Amino acid sequence: MADVIPHSLFTDFDIDLFKSGKHYRLYEKFGSHIMTVDGVKGTYFAVWAPSAKAVSVIGDFNFWIEGDHKLNVRWDESGIWEGFIPEVGKGNIYKYKIQSHNNDIKTEKADPYARRNEHPPKTASVVWDDNYKWKDTKWMKDRKTHNALDAPFSVYEVHLGSWKRQIEENRFLSYTELADDLVSYVKEMNFTHVELMPIMEFPYDPSWGYQITGYFAPTARFGYPEEFKLLVDKLHQNDIGIILDWVPSHFPEDAHGLGFFDGSCLYEHPDKRRGYHPDWKSLIFNYGRNEVKSFLISNALFWLDQYHADGLRVDAVASMLFLDYSREDGTWEPNMFGGRENLEAIAFMREMNEAVYGAFPDVQTIAEESTSFPMVSKPTFIGGLGFGMKWMMGWMHDTLQYFSKEPIYRKHHQNDLTFSMTYAFTENFMLPLSHDEVVYGKHSILGRMPGDEWQRFANLRLLYSYMFTHPGTNLLFQGAEFGQSEEWNFQQSLDWHLLQYQPHKGVQTLIKDLNTFYKNEPALYQKQFSGEGFEWIDYNDAENSILVYIRKGNDKKDDIIIACNMTPVPRENYRMGVPRKGKLKEVFNSDLKKYFGSGTYKNKAKGTANEPWQFRDDSVEVVIPPLGMVAFKYS
Repeated sequence: MADVIPHSLFTDFDIDLFKSGKHYRLYEKFGSHIMTVDGVKGTYFAVWAPSAKAVSVIGDFNFWIEGDHKLNVRWDESGIWEGFIPEVGKGNIYKYKIQSHNNDIKTEKADPYARRNEHPPKTASVVWDDNYKWKDTKWMKDRKTHNALDAPFSVYEVHLGSWKRQIEENRFLSYTELADDLVSYVKEMNFTHVELMPIMEFPYDPSWGYQITGYFAPTARFGYPEEFKLLVDKLHQNDIGIILDWVPSHFPEDAHGLGFFDGSCLYEHPDKRRGYHPDWKSLIFNYGRNEVKSFLISNALFWLDQYHADGLRVDAVASMLFLDYSREDGTWEPNMFGGRENLEAIAFMREMNEAVYGAFPDVQTIAEESTSFPMVSKPTFIGGLGFGMKWMMGWMHDTLQYFSKEPIYRKHHQNDLTFSMTYAFTENFMLPLSHDEVVYGKHSILGRMPGDEWQRFANLRLLYSYMFTHPGTNLLFQGAEFGQSEEWNFQQSLDWHLLQYQPHKGVQTLIKDLNTFYKNEPALYQKQFSGEGFEWIDYNDAENSILVYIRKGNDKKDDIIIACNMTPVPRENYRMGVPRKGKLKEVFNSDLKKYFGSGTYKNKAKGTANEPWQFRDDSVEVVIPPLGMVAFKYS
């Protein structure tokens, strides 16, 4: 096979941007690119390895022999090695063999920018391109309205390897099969968006995808890159958005990955106090290194650009924000001002969000952030981190703790529910009941509910009804929508057989209807991040464990009054204050027969009375079902 021919995709401007940390499209330059040079077909390779003495491309086209295809180092001190190898094309398998200046250490690495990798446990990169023809033009043109902060945003979180399996063949569903099964199911359930746990290539199944080695390649477990594009395309054609989990917080030490890439700490911070994560036994990116920053921001934009993603849910933001995260005293070093904040990571996140929204203003970035760090979802120009939304971890913790209590004790814990409203509008909050809440002995969501079978399912329906009417957007992990009984197990399919039983079918029907209710009622989404969209009627009736509140839209005719009864005692003739005179009709009831409720406690349309109550001039008597939520509108 022919020698390496000198060739470059980099201009001087590219190099300047790369060195300054401002090149956000590095995937167009680095990696392997099939092309024709001087009439010869082949593949161009480029890799960043500034501590290298020599870099060879080894692969199935040269019997993995080091030295047959040595790349050329650029003259501009960028640390980039590159070259064109004739006759190498789509499907060829390769790695980089790197000899370091540091003690002549040799490493054998997968391509950090590879568009496809071998199926784990194999670890090589694959030369790839595709000519996928997208058919989601309508969605892409209109998605600003679907992804807006004042639009309904109800997310179904999915782990592709365990959502559903091909039982007879004991295998995963492919991207192509998911493009039929998953898309039709999500559409039937009326969710607005799907969030996928990481689909970037990862070596170890039990990491669920959160230990990434191939940042630019969809995992080969489920098929080819163009088949993943088909899945995204089908979601969009059915008016469903797609959020991708993204992990810029850490990466694994696997020999073929980014760690110790060129015999030096290239991508990771060289100081272990800042470059090693003790919880996850993984390496932490060096956010202060310009080229690393360009790598990460380019990766964020890559999935939005090449795969039409509608947003990124950024994992483990808290671990990036704080130098002392999960570290004992004496094992971390304060920042230059003596504080615990990681100033370089904070600057990186702001720059990442500015780049994302600058290039794709109609998407969302969502932070999984569990601390009280201020202004996570506020614009960078006022000092915020610039995310579109933030997970409301406090709400999740307090609410699940409350619902796990026997109803007889709940009157002593009303504050667990009302507390969230003291800070609900400090951020653009998403309410998550995610995968993290159904593993490691925490039980399934249903498994936390107290009481007999009827009460457990009524509690679950009430929890979801309260969640969907609380200010903010929503996220449910797979299986929660039909009351999965067991904890999530990433090695097996969800327990779909449970849907033959009425209680589980009832919960599934409730979620379908809650999604429809949420999407059809402007009061539930138009001001979901604003205090103007919420008003208490009564949060003081702890004795009866009842909450009554109003959700408001732009037009007061859309206002919805919601009453939640957190006990199994039906509240008949329950008087509640109302904002104005008129006639109220019931528009949602979580206790209907079709949800496996009692079906007994319903409200007929009823006029308000001029009887002052709860500091309001008018009031009305209503029926609130046991462990139920009922919603009213003026007719």
